[in-house]
Amino acid sequence: MAKINGNTIKPGMVLQHENGLWVCVKAAHVKPGKGGAFAQVELKNLIDGRKLNERFRSDDKVERVTLEQRDNTYLYAEGDMLVFMDKENYEQISLHKDFVGEDQIRFLQDGMTVVVEFHEERPIGIELPEQVVLTIVEADAVVNGQTASSSYKPAKADNGMRILIPPYMEAGERVLVSTETGEYVRRAD
Repeated sequence: MAKINGNTIKPGMVLQHENGLWVCVKAAHVKPGKGGAFAQVELKNLIDGRKLNERFRSDDKVERVTLEQRDNTYLYAEGDMLVFMDKENYEQISLHKDFVGEDQIRFLQDGMTVVVEFHEERPIGIELPEQVVLTIVEADAVVNGQTASSSYKPAKADNGMRILIPPYMEAGERVLVSTETGEYVRRAD
């Protein structure tokens, strides 16, 4: 296990905190007018599901748990479960949708490679690729003069997500979207 600074905590990280294994669900980095910056972190206990809100300053040290990472392919959803297949030994594992989290489920696509993290042979979390390709299915019309400024317009992607895209783009175009922020990155090749 390695010690990391409190301000480097990101969603999906697993920490040894208060004698338990906790996964970071949300992390917001706050820079108040007075005082030092800190990370406001929502943690979820991996054993009993309790939630905890903590503040970590940049000089706070937190124990990050080293997990075994295995490449898996997302296969399909079955009720409240998501089915993944290990790329090496072809074993299938089912993870509950609540375990994966709505923020990550919206980016899952059939055949997508994700990293499933294990701690002592027990699945602890999943890590998505940094970016995914989505197709724009619906885009608002451009307002006259809008293209002169660097404004973005609302659009709906094929996974139902609403994102902001450049005004020159239309329905049917493929775009890269960040899985961490859910924001448009660039046009897909």
